[in-house]
Amino acid sequence: MTSNSRNTTFVIECCKKDFCNRDLKPQLHPRNKVPPGGDDATWVTWKMALTIATPICAICVVVMVIYHVRMTRRRDGHSDDSQEAPDRPILGGVTIRDMLEMTTSGSGSVGLPLLVQRSIARQIQLVETIGKGRFGEVWRGRWRGENVAVKIFSSREERSWFREAEIYQTVMLRHDNILGFIAADNKDNGTWTQLWLITDYHEKGSLFDYLNRSTVDTNGMIRMALSIATGLAHLHMEIVGTQGKPAIAHRDLKSKNILVKTNGTCAIGDLGLAVRHDVITDTVDIQLNNRVGTKRYMAPEVLEETINMNHFDSFKRADVYAFGLILWEIARRCNVGGIHDEYQLPFYDLVPSDPTIEEMRKVVCTDRQRPSIPNRWQSIDALQVMSKVMKECWYHNAAARLTALRIKKSLANYGAIEDLK
Repeated sequence: MTSNSRNTTFVIECCKKDFCNRDLKPQLHPRNKVPPGGDDATWVTWKMALTIATPICAICVVVMVIYHVRMTRRRDGHSDDSQEAPDRPILGGVTIRDMLEMTTSGSGSVGLPLLVQRSIARQIQLVETIGKGRFGEVWRGRWRGENVAVKIFSSREERSWFREAEIYQTVMLRHDNILGFIAADNKDNGTWTQLWLITDYHEKGSLFDYLNRSTVDTNGMIRMALSIATGLAHLHMEIVGTQGKPAIAHRDLKSKNILVKTNGTCAIGDLGLAVRHDVITDTVDIQLNNRVGTKRYMAPEVLEETINMNHFDSFKRADVYAFGLILWEIARRCNVGGIHDEYQLPFYDLVPSDPTIEEMRKVVCTDRQRPSIPNRWQSIDALQVMSKVMKECWYHNAAARLTALRIKKSLANYGAIEDLK
């Protein structure tokens, strides 16, 4: 019998006569090659370390290359906007967007590595509060000269923080019309723990804030509506493949959860109540509560508790109902010939400022009421298109409502026709 002390493999060979083992030469079975001086466990440890270190090293190399190129351009007299603009981050001239583009492919994978996320979070300076939400405060922060939005959760809301960060980092979720996720981190000062969620900052604020202080023209209205529909269609869409994306339903769509970008388009945010569809098991990925979201925007089937919790399309249809109400909010602020309506929330004339479930159920389900559409909208093409779409979003029968993709195509077709005129 013989053994190999390096890889602890044994081969046994027997014989029956005296001293016959003198002529035995057992052959060890071939094994995976192990580096000299190391055993299997050591090699596995090294492979794991290399797997973790390689992408981090790659990011560092790319950052150094970009830095070198930009410094060379600057030295040679070439202008570089990112160096000249005071509001751009200065980390060797590399912005958060640069880093995201280095680590994501196409429309986006999961996002920045956790070590990079933590590094960014630890360097942010909070500047001012810009809002309060269901789970905490939202601040404007600065990271090396660049504005970011910081949503701060209390430690007792850890599950909500973790859930929202998890949804934002869904593979292939990154999209122009979905709020851009940057990082998540927990900050412990010894007395209490703060949970941070860091996203793109949009200085125009939420759609609710924007519509309160500004009007839009017909082109601006269609652009806003189309961008939200495009974001919602991407959210609702399943992308098949090894790097695919599950279908996601928002469940709390409202004007306060939509951000307005500087170019007049919008991005959907606040994904803390979102749910994902597991196509293999045809199930929704969390334990669900019938009543989540904002009561004013709840679909009839949610108010009546008749929504089919086992059917994922039910949640997408509830999103579409809420989107129809948002279209109404935007359309009221459309300024045509100096005429427009003051900003109001949906059902402002039918329920109190903080309605109960029962009050909403009576108006929406029992009385079957919907926001009123002014007669003058029928004489303006863009408003006529908007009123037709919103009516098809808030049908009492959920199955009859338009899909987000259908809404996107209808608005895009109208925009294309207008561009040809």
